[in-house]
Amino acid sequence: MANPTYELISALRETANRLKEGAHYAWGNHGACNCGNLLQVVCDLTKEEILTYAHTGIGEWTELAVEYCGVTNAPVDLLLKKLQEIGLTPTDVHHLEYLDDRKVLEQLPGGFRWLSRNNREHVILYFNTYSNILEDELLASIEIPKEITASKSFQTA
Repeated sequence: MANPTYELISALRETANRLKEGAHYAWGNHGACNCGNLLQVVCDLTKEEILTYAHTGIGEWTELAVEYCGVTNAPVDLLLKKLQEIGLTPTDVHHLEYLDDRKVLEQLPGGFRWLSRNNREHVILYFNTYSNILEDELLASIEIPKEITASKSFQTA
């Protein structure tokens, strides 16, 4: 699973919110699919710009992520580098595109079920559930020194 970062959690939530508010969605379009919508948020690019950059590589996001080379600096590589910088791995990109990470599916409200990769409502649900899982992991990783928790300055009067 992805490295839980504030940037990734925020980007997933903003993407879900934009989709909920009617952002263009087309699973078969690199600029408007699951990862394309996420990249619009992360990179502040339009769906058309992402589509242009994605076409410098060959395949879907899942294939592009596996073939990623951070040394070439080709436009599609720059997009994938940005996804990695916020905490995603190539496997995570695959799961985002196909909505199939079992850890996320098991935490869906109402219990485990398979989702359709090209269904806007399913993407919104998956992205929000994923962000909640990552937020829990991030919060669990924060260690508060005992001096702070024992401090009387945090007690209410």
